[in-house]
Amino acid sequence: MIENFWGNAIYSVVPTILVGLIFWLVMRSIFRADRTERKVYAEIEAEERARMEKESVTREV
Repeated sequence: MIENFWGNAIYSVVPTILVGLIFWLVMRSIFRADRTERKVYAEIEAEERARMEKESVTREV
């Protein structure tokens, strides 16, 4: 009887832990992708601003 209790307890908790782990991995990958995308976008925007500033200085001269 006691061995059935612990077996049932483990089988009851394992699916919850696995679903939580999968959820955590998915959210982590989404946040990392977002962070990387924002970083790349900021770099591209800085390059474009520098290019536009250079072009405006060239036109003024």
